[in-house]
Amino acid sequence: MDEQTSYRLIDGKAIAAQIKAELAAEVAEIRKTGGKIPHLAAILVGHDGGSETYVANKVKNCEEIGFQSTLIRYEEDVTEAELLRKVDELNRNKDVDGFIVQLPLPAHISERKIIEAIDFSKDVDGFHPVNVGRMSLGLPGFRSATPAGILELLKRYEIETKGKHCVILGRSNIVGKPMAMLMMQKAYPGDCTVTVCHSRSANLKEMCRCADIIIVALGVPEFLKADMVKEGVVVIDVGTTRLPSSVTKSGYKLTGDVCFNEVAPKCSYITPVPGGVGPMTIISLMSNTLLASKKTLY
Repeated sequence: MDEQTSYRLIDGKAIAAQIKAELAAEVAEIRKTGGKIPHLAAILVGHDGGSETYVANKVKNCEEIGFQSTLIRYEEDVTEAELLRKVDELNRNKDVDGFIVQLPLPAHISERKIIEAIDFSKDVDGFHPVNVGRMSLGLPGFRSATPAGILELLKRYEIETKGKHCVILGRSNIVGKPMAMLMMQKAYPGDCTVTVCHSRSANLKEMCRCADIIIVALGVPEFLKADMVKEGVVVIDVGTTRLPSSVTKSGYKLTGDVCFNEVAPKCSYITPVPGGVGPMTIISLMSNTLLASKKTLY
Protein backbone atom coordinates (compact mmCIF):
# COMPACT_ATOMS: atom_id res chain seq x y z
CA MET A 1 0.00 0.00 0.00
CA ASP A 2 1.30 3.44 -0.87
CA GLU A 3 2.32 5.46 2.22
CA GLN A 4 0.57 8.62 1.02
CA THR A 5 -2.69 6.99 0.01
CA SER A 6 -5.21 4.65 1.54
CA TYR A 7 -5.88 2.54 -1.53
CA ARG A 8 -4.37 -0.84 -2.37
CA LEU A 9 -3.31 -1.49 -5.95
CA ILE A 10 -4.59 -4.74 -7.46
CA ASP A 11 -1.55 -6.11 -9.26
CA GLY A 12 -2.86 -8.19 -12.18
CA LYS A 13 0.66 -8.76 -13.48
CA ALA A 14 1.76 -10.42 -10.22
CA ILE A 15 -1.39 -12.56 -9.94
CA ALA A 16 -1.10 -13.62 -13.61
CA ALA A 17 2.54 -14.64 -12.99
CA GLN A 18 1.42 -16.68 -9.97
CA ILE A 19 -1.27 -18.49 -12.01
CA LYS A 20 1.16 -19.00 -14.90
CA ALA A 21 3.56 -20.76 -12.52
CA GLU A 22 0.72 -22.97 -11.24
CA LEU A 23 -0.29 -23.91 -14.81
CA ALA A 24 3.33 -24.59 -15.82
CA ALA A 25 3.76 -26.91 -12.79
CA GLU A 26 0.63 -28.83 -13.80
CA VAL A 27 1.81 -29.15 -17.42
CA ALA A 28 5.24 -30.35 -16.23
CA GLU A 29 3.43 -33.06 -14.23
CA ILE A 30 1.37 -34.06 -17.30
CA ARG A 31 4.58 -34.26 -19.34
CA LYS A 32 6.27 -36.38 -16.67
CA THR A 33 3.43 -38.89 -16.61
CA GLY A 34 3.23 -39.04 -20.42
CA GLY A 35 -0.14 -37.33 -20.68
CA LYS A 36 -1.37 -35.19 -23.56
CA ILE A 37 0.13 -31.69 -23.71
CA PRO A 38 -2.62 -29.02 -24.02
CA HIS A 39 -2.81 -27.55 -27.54
CA LEU A 40 -4.22 -24.06 -28.26
CA ALA A 41 -4.76 -22.83 -31.82
CA ALA A 42 -5.43 -19.21 -32.80
CA ILE A 43 -6.79 -17.81 -36.06
CA LEU A 44 -5.68 -14.26 -36.89
CA VAL A 45 -7.19 -12.36 -39.81
CA GLY A 46 -5.45 -9.27 -41.19
CA HIS A 47 -2.84 -7.09 -39.48
CA ASP A 48 -4.69 -5.09 -36.82
CA GLY A 49 -2.06 -3.79 -34.37
CA GLY A 50 -4.01 -4.64 -31.22
CA SER A 51 -4.91 -8.13 -32.45
CA GLU A 52 -1.29 -8.82 -33.48
CA THR A 53 -0.11 -7.91 -29.97
CA TYR A 54 -2.79 -10.00 -28.24
CA VAL A 55 -2.10 -13.09 -30.33
CA ALA A 56 1.70 -12.73 -29.95
CA ASN A 57 1.19 -12.59 -26.17
CA LYS A 58 -1.01 -15.68 -26.26
CA VAL A 59 1.60 -17.64 -28.23
CA LYS A 60 4.37 -16.46 -25.85
CA ASN A 61 2.34 -17.53 -22.80
CA CYS A 62 1.71 -20.96 -24.35
CA GLU A 63 5.48 -21.43 -24.78
CA GLU A 64 6.25 -20.32 -21.22
CA ILE A 65 3.61 -22.61 -19.69
CA GLY A 66 4.57 -25.57 -21.88
CA PHE A 67 1.46 -25.75 -24.09
CA GLN A 68 1.61 -26.57 -27.76
CA SER A 69 0.33 -23.67 -29.88
CA THR A 70 -0.56 -23.15 -33.53
CA LEU A 71 -1.06 -19.76 -35.18
CA ILE A 72 -3.12 -19.72 -38.39
CA ARG A 73 -2.95 -16.45 -40.35
CA TYR A 74 -5.19 -15.12 -43.10
CA GLU A 75 -5.13 -11.88 -45.05
CA GLU A 76 -7.92 -9.33 -44.65
CA ASP A 77 -9.66 -10.53 -47.85
CA VAL A 78 -10.21 -14.14 -46.69
CA THR A 79 -13.78 -15.26 -47.44
CA GLU A 80 -16.26 -16.18 -44.74
CA ALA A 81 -16.65 -19.63 -46.31
CA GLU A 82 -12.90 -20.26 -46.13
CA LEU A 83 -12.80 -19.22 -42.47
CA LEU A 84 -15.77 -21.47 -41.66
CA ARG A 85 -13.96 -24.38 -43.36
CA LYS A 86 -10.92 -23.81 -41.14
CA VAL A 87 -13.13 -23.64 -38.00
CA ASP A 88 -14.72 -26.96 -39.01
CA GLU A 89 -11.27 -28.47 -39.55
CA LEU A 90 -10.13 -27.38 -36.06
CA ASN A 91 -13.36 -28.72 -34.53
CA ARG A 92 -12.53 -32.15 -35.98
CA ASN A 93 -8.81 -32.05 -35.15
CA LYS A 94 -8.48 -34.30 -32.09
CA ASP A 95 -5.05 -32.90 -31.22
CA VAL A 96 -6.35 -29.31 -30.82
CA ASP A 97 -7.95 -28.96 -27.37
CA GLY A 98 -9.15 -25.37 -27.74
CA PHE A 99 -9.00 -22.57 -30.27
CA ILE A 100 -9.87 -18.93 -30.69
CA VAL A 101 -10.71 -16.71 -33.63
CA GLN A 102 -9.23 -13.30 -32.77
CA LEU A 103 -11.81 -10.50 -32.92
CA PRO A 104 -12.60 -8.08 -34.48
CA LEU A 105 -13.00 -9.65 -37.92
CA PRO A 106 -13.25 -7.72 -41.22
CA ALA A 107 -16.70 -6.25 -41.96
CA HIS A 108 -17.53 -8.83 -44.68
CA ILE A 109 -17.34 -11.71 -42.17
CA SER A 110 -20.14 -12.37 -39.66
CA GLU A 111 -18.58 -12.71 -36.19
CA ARG A 112 -21.78 -14.37 -34.95
CA LYS A 113 -21.60 -17.08 -37.65
CA ILE A 114 -17.94 -17.79 -36.86
CA ILE A 115 -18.49 -17.95 -33.08
CA GLU A 116 -21.53 -20.22 -33.46
CA ALA A 117 -19.58 -22.54 -35.78
CA ILE A 118 -16.95 -23.24 -33.10
CA ASP A 119 -17.44 -26.49 -31.17
CA PHE A 120 -18.47 -25.18 -27.73
CA SER A 121 -16.27 -27.82 -26.03
CA LYS A 122 -13.25 -26.14 -27.72
CA ASP A 123 -14.50 -22.55 -27.28
CA VAL A 124 -11.83 -21.40 -24.79
CA ASP A 125 -12.83 -17.75 -25.36
CA GLY A 126 -16.22 -18.58 -23.80
CA PHE A 127 -18.19 -16.72 -26.49
CA HIS A 128 -20.35 -19.58 -27.85
CA PRO A 129 -24.06 -19.29 -26.91
CA VAL A 130 -23.89 -22.69 -25.16
CA ASN A 131 -21.07 -21.53 -22.88
CA VAL A 132 -22.77 -18.17 -22.26
CA GLY A 133 -26.01 -20.00 -21.41
CA ARG A 134 -24.28 -22.46 -19.09
CA MET A 135 -22.54 -19.59 -17.31
CA SER A 136 -25.84 -17.72 -16.83
CA LEU A 137 -27.33 -20.87 -15.23
CA GLY A 138 -24.31 -21.39 -12.98
CA LEU A 139 -23.33 -24.62 -14.78
CA PRO A 140 -19.72 -25.64 -15.54
CA GLY A 141 -18.42 -24.24 -18.83
CA PHE A 142 -15.83 -21.92 -20.30
CA ARG A 143 -16.20 -18.40 -18.92
CA SER A 144 -15.13 -15.55 -21.14
CA ALA A 145 -11.58 -14.60 -20.30
CA THR A 146 -11.87 -11.01 -19.03
CA PRO A 147 -14.74 -11.62 -16.56
CA ALA A 148 -13.03 -14.84 -15.38
CA GLY A 149 -9.82 -12.87 -14.83
CA ILE A 150 -11.66 -10.21 -12.81
CA LEU A 151 -13.24 -12.88 -10.57
CA GLU A 152 -9.78 -14.33 -9.95
CA LEU A 153 -8.43 -10.90 -8.91
CA LEU A 154 -11.31 -10.39 -6.46
CA LYS A 155 -10.77 -13.89 -5.06
CA ARG A 156 -6.99 -13.67 -4.67
CA TYR A 157 -7.20 -10.26 -3.01
CA GLU A 158 -9.98 -11.64 -0.75
CA ILE A 159 -12.27 -8.72 -1.59
CA GLU A 160 -15.69 -9.14 0.02
CA THR A 161 -18.52 -9.33 -2.53
CA LYS A 162 -21.43 -10.92 -0.63
CA GLY A 163 -24.33 -8.49 -0.30
CA LYS A 164 -22.37 -5.67 -1.97
CA HIS A 165 -23.79 -3.35 -4.61
CA CYS A 166 -21.84 -3.87 -7.84
CA VAL A 167 -22.26 -1.35 -10.66
CA ILE A 168 -21.06 -2.44 -14.10
CA LEU A 169 -20.49 0.29 -16.68
CA GLY A 170 -20.93 -1.28 -20.12
CA ARG A 171 -23.18 -4.01 -21.54
CA SER A 172 -20.98 -5.73 -24.12
CA ASN A 173 -21.30 -9.46 -24.75
CA ILE A 174 -17.61 -9.90 -23.95
CA VAL A 175 -17.41 -8.09 -20.58
CA GLY A 176 -20.50 -6.25 -19.30
CA LYS A 177 -23.21 -8.91 -19.65
CA PRO A 178 -21.17 -11.95 -18.49
CA MET A 179 -19.70 -9.89 -15.64
CA ALA A 180 -23.20 -9.03 -14.41
CA MET A 181 -24.25 -12.68 -14.48
CA LEU A 182 -21.15 -13.83 -12.61
CA MET A 183 -21.34 -11.16 -9.92
CA MET A 184 -24.94 -12.16 -9.07
CA GLN A 185 -24.27 -15.94 -8.92
CA LYS A 186 -24.65 -17.78 -5.60
CA ALA A 187 -20.89 -18.10 -5.18
CA TYR A 188 -17.75 -16.28 -4.14
CA PRO A 189 -16.91 -13.93 -5.80
CA GLY A 190 -20.58 -13.15 -6.35
CA ASP A 191 -23.75 -12.78 -4.28
CA CYS A 192 -23.85 -9.10 -5.30
CA THR A 193 -26.78 -6.85 -6.07
CA VAL A 194 -25.90 -5.86 -9.63
CA THR A 195 -26.77 -2.73 -11.60
CA VAL A 196 -25.73 -2.55 -15.27
CA CYS A 197 -25.33 0.98 -16.64
CA HIS A 198 -24.68 2.01 -20.24
CA SER A 199 -24.87 4.94 -22.66
CA ARG A 200 -28.66 5.18 -22.29
CA SER A 201 -28.70 5.09 -18.48
CA ALA A 202 -30.13 8.08 -16.65
CA ASN A 203 -28.78 9.16 -13.23
CA LEU A 204 -25.48 7.40 -13.94
CA LYS A 205 -23.51 9.43 -11.40
CA GLU A 206 -26.03 8.74 -8.61
CA MET A 207 -25.94 4.99 -9.33
CA CYS A 208 -22.14 4.90 -9.30
CA ARG A 209 -22.03 6.82 -6.01
CA CYS A 210 -24.11 4.04 -4.38
CA ALA A 211 -21.72 1.30 -5.53
CA ASP A 212 -19.40 -0.75 -3.31
CA ILE A 213 -17.75 -2.24 -6.41
CA ILE A 214 -17.53 -0.57 -9.84
CA ILE A 215 -16.41 -2.49 -12.94
CA VAL A 216 -15.81 -0.10 -15.84
CA ALA A 217 -15.79 -1.52 -19.38
CA LEU A 218 -16.88 1.32 -21.68
CA GLY A 219 -13.80 2.01 -23.80
CA VAL A 220 -14.10 5.73 -22.96
CA PRO A 221 -10.77 7.04 -21.58
CA GLU A 222 -10.93 8.49 -18.04
CA PHE A 223 -14.75 8.34 -17.96
CA LEU A 224 -15.05 7.58 -14.23
CA LYS A 225 -14.24 10.69 -12.18
CA ALA A 226 -13.81 11.26 -8.44
CA ASP A 227 -17.26 12.83 -8.01
CA MET A 228 -18.85 9.59 -9.27
CA VAL A 229 -17.53 7.31 -6.50
CA LYS A 230 -17.90 7.02 -2.76
CA GLU A 231 -15.11 6.52 -0.20
CA GLY A 232 -13.88 2.94 0.13
CA VAL A 233 -15.13 1.75 -3.26
CA VAL A 234 -13.43 -1.11 -5.16
CA VAL A 235 -12.76 -0.09 -8.79
CA ILE A 236 -11.91 -2.53 -11.60
CA ASP A 237 -10.84 -0.77 -14.81
CA VAL A 238 -11.22 -2.89 -17.97
CA GLY A 239 -10.58 -0.04 -20.43
CA THR A 240 -7.47 0.07 -22.59
CA THR A 241 -7.40 2.86 -25.15
CA ARG A 242 -4.21 3.88 -26.98
CA LEU A 243 -3.80 7.63 -26.68
CA PRO A 244 -0.98 9.65 -28.31
CA SER A 245 1.80 10.53 -25.87
CA SER A 246 4.91 12.67 -26.23
CA VAL A 247 6.61 11.10 -23.19
CA THR A 248 6.69 7.44 -24.24
CA LYS A 249 9.06 5.84 -26.71
CA SER A 250 6.19 4.21 -28.63
CA GLY A 251 4.39 7.54 -29.09
CA TYR A 252 1.25 6.33 -27.29
CA LYS A 253 0.15 5.29 -23.81
CA LEU A 254 -2.52 2.87 -22.67
CA THR A 255 -5.26 4.70 -20.82
CA GLY A 256 -8.07 3.17 -18.79
CA ASP A 257 -11.71 4.14 -18.38
CA VAL A 258 -10.96 5.53 -14.91
CA CYS A 259 -9.37 8.90 -14.18
CA PHE A 260 -6.87 7.10 -11.95
CA ASN A 261 -5.16 10.00 -10.13
CA GLU A 262 -8.55 11.48 -9.22
CA VAL A 263 -10.40 8.27 -8.29
CA ALA A 264 -7.66 6.18 -6.61
CA PRO A 265 -7.43 8.21 -3.35
CA LYS A 266 -11.12 7.40 -2.66
CA CYS A 267 -10.72 3.65 -3.26
CA SER A 268 -10.00 0.73 -0.97
CA TYR A 269 -8.76 -1.26 -4.00
CA ILE A 270 -8.18 -0.25 -7.63
CA THR A 271 -6.64 -1.84 -10.75
CA PRO A 272 -4.05 0.11 -12.74
CA VAL A 273 -3.89 0.38 -16.55
CA PRO A 274 -1.74 -1.24 -17.79
CA GLY A 275 -0.96 -4.11 -15.39
CA GLY A 276 -4.42 -4.72 -13.91
CA VAL A 277 -7.10 -6.64 -15.82
CA GLY A 278 -5.08 -7.04 -19.06
CA PRO A 279 -2.62 -9.75 -17.92
CA MET A 280 -5.52 -11.67 -16.32
CA THR A 281 -7.43 -11.92 -19.60
CA ILE A 282 -4.64 -13.87 -21.29
CA ILE A 283 -3.95 -16.08 -18.27
CA SER A 284 -7.68 -16.96 -18.05
CA LEU A 285 -7.54 -18.13 -21.65
CA MET A 286 -4.59 -20.35 -20.67
CA SER A 287 -6.58 -21.77 -17.72
CA ASN A 288 -9.48 -22.53 -20.08
CA THR A 289 -7.09 -24.31 -22.46
CA LEU A 290 -5.80 -26.58 -19.67
CA LEU A 291 -9.41 -27.26 -18.67
CA ALA A 292 -10.29 -28.09 -22.31
CA SER A 293 -7.42 -30.58 -22.53
CA LYS A 294 -8.75 -32.47 -19.48
CA LYS A 295 -12.08 -33.11 -21.28
CA THR A 296 -13.93 -33.09 -17.95
CA LEU A 297 -16.38 -30.22 -18.61
CA TYR A 298 -18.56 -31.82 -21.30
